[in-house]
Amino acid sequence: MVLAPIALRTQWEIHERTLTKQWRGIVYIGCFMALNIALNNISLLDISLSLNQIIRSAIPVVTCLLSAVVERKIPTQQEVTALLILTIGVMITVWQGAVTGKPHAIMFCILGTVCNGAMMTFSSKLLSEKLDVVRLTFYTAPVSLVCLAPFMFWREFRNFQAYFVTNNTNVTGIMLVSSLNAVCYNAIHALVIKRTSAVTTTVIGEIKIVALLALSALLLGESKDFTAKMLFGIGLAMTGFVMYSHVKLAKARSAAATLPRVASQNGTSSGTKGNNSTEDLPLLNKEMTSPPPRV
Repeated sequence: MVLAPIALRTQWEIHERTLTKQWRGIVYIGCFMALNIALNNISLLDISLSLNQIIRSAIPVVTCLLSAVVERKIPTQQEVTALLILTIGVMITVWQGAVTGKPHAIMFCILGTVCNGAMMTFSSKLLSEKLDVVRLTFYTAPVSLVCLAPFMFWREFRNFQAYFVTNNTNVTGIMLVSSLNAVCYNAIHALVIKRTSAVTTTVIGEIKIVALLALSALLLGESKDFTAKMLFGIGLAMTGFVMYSHVKLAKARSAAATLPRVASQNGTSSGTKGNNSTEDLPLLNKEMTSPPPRV
């Protein structure tokens, strides 16, 4: 509803064409998003927070594997090494207290992690096919709602109704603020995926965890809670992050360096065909340079 005034400014024919072509991917993303939220929350009932965070620290590796299958983006050996080092470092960092959990809760957490990676991978695939961030968020939100609403009415509606009667003002405010926050988060999350990639977005999420721990030590005076294990994990995670960033920047520089050579080769080959040739021009330029039709 929040995005409706923006999304519906687009012509209906464009919405119809997009939904006709991309409906499967939109359904996948909405369902995986709902499963990610539901399975992770259910797992927290019977699993320690530390173990939950350790399992979910593997999201970059899971997303990398799914990207190779769905998007055909095969990672290099350096990228895989950097992701493994980063993931192990974050796992060591968040490993605090008891690491316990019931088997079904551990399985739910693992499945939720896979669903998170799948959601990001399919989002990256759709965003690379000229689907903008606003429309992607606008299309997938109703799908997630349809997936989660039956379970909400089945398990939580009575308790919610009883609480709402006595706290309607607070509940309304919390729902509005959390809904706006969710919309902004999903839109920004999709924008980062579009500008970078699904794997890079998960790497940023991992570093966010490490950065929050470091800032809590510097700004909130919690350095006394830091152990040698946590410091080692932070150092390992930062090493993996630096390695991954170096690999991606090197690939970007290499790709940028090849563009002038390709453009130069195309210019040379087109020049040998004569000045009047439009064979190598884009379609729009061909139409502009072609002679007017005879009447």
